[in-house]
Amino acid sequence: MMTPQKPYLIRAIYEWLVDNQTTPYLLVNTLHDGCQVPKEYVRDNRIVLNIAPDAVQDLTLDNEWISFSARFAGKAMDLFIPVIAVQAIYAKENNEGMFFPDHHTPEPDEPDTDSGPEKRAPSTEPAQKKPTLKIVK
Repeated sequence: MMTPQKPYLIRAIYEWLVDNQTTPYLLVNTLHDGCQVPKEYVRDNRIVLNIAPDAVQDLTLDNEWISFSARFAGKAMDLFIPVIAVQAIYAKENNEGMFFPDHHTPEPDEPDTDSGPEKRAPSTEPAQKKPTLKIVK
């Protein structure tokens, strides 16, 4: 069995974006286990991260993980992102890059409904999620 293409594509697109003097951005699904990012910048279980050479330190793009150090509001933080959580790598300036299908999206934790006056009955229908596209600027 061959290794997944995704980490190789991420590295290639990153190099291409940097070579073309653009700012590489990562779109990350933060629901994946092990995803360590600044939670205060997460919106709709997603975060966009600038991974340009002048914005991060010690960037490692390996087959399982992406890791680096960056500053958020002046505070240094080490970030760890499983490759499976990466939904896109693209240029800030023109959105050129690659978007990946999200084959394995964990479901967000259900809010605790036991403390409320009403309890939600379990659904008998299978959950069906339609794919959606969002414009990220």
